[in-house]
Amino acid sequence: MRHLVQEAGLERAIRVDSAGTAGYHEGDPPDFRACAAGERRGILIGGAARQFERADWQHFHYVLAMDRSNYDDLLATAPNAEAKKKLYLLRSFDPKSPAGASVPDPYYGSEDGFDLVLDLCLAACKPLLETVRREHGL
Repeated sequence: MRHLVQEAGLERAIRVDSAGTAGYHEGDPPDFRACAAGERRGILIGGAARQFERADWQHFHYVLAMDRSNYDDLLATAPNAEAKKKLYLLRSFDPKSPAGASVPDPYYGSEDGFDLVLDLCLAACKPLLETVRREHGL
């Protein structure tokens, strides 16, 4: 998503961040296989792992879960109905994606899994960016 926002010249208007529902890898860089998949497409994947915080519900208009398990974990932390309205499965923005579809976790698989995940994320993030632009007049 960060790459698409930068390509659109909207990095001053749209803040993109990434956080996990658990702090297992807090502070770690992205998996080298994810970085390699991004590099093959000209996409820089950087940053450091952090855990989703309660304050994130206030700081972001959209909270995106990669899979149903993380969606359920996030839903359980939502402080109110307004926060719950911000929560989406990422693939719900891809019109070709089946309802309720998750992004698979490629960690224990081959490098190909990271390419698939990147493809799925791009397929969802492009219409997500259009939604953000439309809903926020960008």
